[in-house]
Amino acid sequence: MVRQYSVDDLRYLMRRLRDPQSGCPWDLKQSFDSIAKHSLEEVYEVIDAIERDDLNHLGEELGDLLFQIIFYTQLGAERNIFDFDSVVSGLVAKLVRRHPHVFPDGTLESVRDTVAGGDDLEAEARIKRVWEQIKAEERAEKGECNTLDDIPLALPALSRAQKLQKRAALTGFDWQNSAQVLAVVRGELEELEVEIDNDNRDAIEDELGDLLFSCVNLARHLAVDPEQALRRANRKFQRRFESMEQLAAAEGSSMSRLSSGEMEALWMKVKSNE
Repeated sequence: MVRQYSVDDLRYLMRRLRDPQSGCPWDLKQSFDSIAKHSLEEVYEVIDAIERDDLNHLGEELGDLLFQIIFYTQLGAERNIFDFDSVVSGLVAKLVRRHPHVFPDGTLESVRDTVAGGDDLEAEARIKRVWEQIKAEERAEKGECNTLDDIPLALPALSRAQKLQKRAALTGFDWQNSAQVLAVVRGELEELEVEIDNDNRDAIEDELGDLLFSCVNLARHLAVDPEQALRRANRKFQRRFESMEQLAAAEGSSMSRLSSGEMEALWMKVKSNE
C-alpha cells in the first residue's frame, strides 16, 4: 500500500532539506529572492496544464506550487518573521472578513440564514462592492492611501494594466462602454502611425504602449482576460506555423526556402483547413 503523506509530512520534509547539518546543499543556499523565479515558473505551469485541460498533470503541478509556499514559510520561520501556521491563520481571518455575506458575525462558525442564488446579478454586484470597500479599508490600515498603491510592479504588463484600469474604474474613472474604448484604440493607432512616419523611436515606443494599454482596456470592457487571449493567440500561431512547416516538408521544401508569396499561400491554406 502506497503511503499517503500529509501537509505536516511536507513541512517536516522542508525542515529536513533546510537542516544545516544534514540538509540538501542546494536548498540550504536558497533565499526568498533566489526561489522567486521558480515560483513564477510553477504558476505558469499550473496555468498551462489548466489551459491544455491536462487535469491529470494539474495535480502534480499544484504540488510543485504548494512546495514553493512551504519553502517560503520555512524561510520565514527561520527568521522569525512568519511560519506556515501564521500564514494560514492570516489567510482565513482575511477571507472571513471579506465575506460578510457568508460569515455574517465575522466568525468562521457563523452561517447565513439564506444564500443568494448564483444567478442573482444584483446580489453579485453588491457583494463585489462590499469586497472592494473592505479591501480599500485594509489598504488604508496599511497606510496605502492611494487607489493604485498595492498593485505589484512585478506583474506581467498586460495583467498589471488590467488591474490598474479596474482599480481606477472603482473611482468612476472609466469609459461607459466598449464602443468608446474602441474609438480610443483607433485614435491610439493613428497616433502611432504618425510617429512611425516621423521615425521617432522614443515616441513610437510611447505610442505603442498607449495602444497596448487601450487594447487591454477594450478587453476589460468586453469581459475578456487579455493575458488569456494573448496566450490563446500564441498557441494558435504556433499551431498554424508548425502546420505550415509540415506542409512545406511534405512538398520537399522548407520555410526558409519559400518566397513570401508561397508562405502567404501556405498560411491561408492552413487557416482554411482549420
